[in-house]
Amino acid sequence: MLDVRKLRLLREVQLRGTLAEVAKALNFSPSAVSQQLSALEAELGVELLRKHGRRVQLTQQAEILAGHTAEILERLEIAEQEVLASTSRAVGTVRIAVFQSAALTLIPPLLRVLEEEHPGLRIEMVQHEPESALFDTFAGDFDVVVAEQYPGHAAPHHPGLDQRLLTGDALRLAVPVDSPVTTLADAAQLAWVMEPQGSASRHWGEQQCRVAGFEPDVRYETADLQAQMRFIETGHAVGILNDLTWAHSTPSVRFLSLAGAPRREIFTSIRTASAASPTIAAVRDGLQRVADDLSSTSLSTAAITLPAATPATPAAFSASGVSSSAAADA
Repeated sequence: MLDVRKLRLLREVQLRGTLAEVAKALNFSPSAVSQQLSALEAELGVELLRKHGRRVQLTQQAEILAGHTAEILERLEIAEQEVLASTSRAVGTVRIAVFQSAALTLIPPLLRVLEEEHPGLRIEMVQHEPESALFDTFAGDFDVVVAEQYPGHAAPHHPGLDQRLLTGDALRLAVPVDSPVTTLADAAQLAWVMEPQGSASRHWGEQQCRVAGFEPDVRYETADLQAQMRFIETGHAVGILNDLTWAHSTPSVRFLSLAGAPRREIFTSIRTASAASPTIAAVRDGLQRVADDLSSTSLSTAAITLPAATPATPAAFSASGVSSSAAADA
């Protein structure tokens, strides 16, 4: 009988491409991973791995074995979750990957809910870019991912992961309070702050500027949305920001609506093999309740002055979209 632990290492190599990445993901040493895979080769009497530059390549026999291993590991996870579901108790540890604005706004109230209702539940959270977090959840590094996708830019798809809409929020141009800017095109000659290259939000924001007829002068790059806001508040830049980050604060900027009132979708994903888990269900239910509570929360307009031509205020959230109301005259 083949050892499932060794088989899992082979599957991890198939997913991650190098022994070093497998060792890092599983908290093993590279030499320990190599020894276990060599032992698996010896048991089977066939070559499983070949060096291919800095990576390793699975042989045809290894691909066959790794495919069966994926099914075995999925069945084991289903079996584990069905046993836990039979107790109807939400206990244990749930590992959550989440992007920054969701970490700021959704996770603290989620922890309060779970502490009150499921004291036997331990939450471990890591801030992670959605694109890589989805893969890592598929690979088993996380149990739940809170991810995002921008209009016309679907998030990566991985087999065995579901996707459930959590909420949506508006995407708006943020400018200093005293800025004369009233449209996106007016910001063509200004300094911009955006997330680093390669992020979905950066690509989407650049496309909005190009559609408006210009290439943004991105002088400041940071994935920290609070840092982005400080650059805008202090008059050094403009940027496109989401509403979720500011659900419980009053940023000193003006928010201007973009053409078509675009909004971002925020969703959760889990492995379908864990769908029966009461623990996972408790976390997802808690996240949904927190997101629904935001539907009655709008950003304060106390520090936000909008031009008459664009009478939109940062909006309340809902799973079906974002509602907005006209700003009252000061």
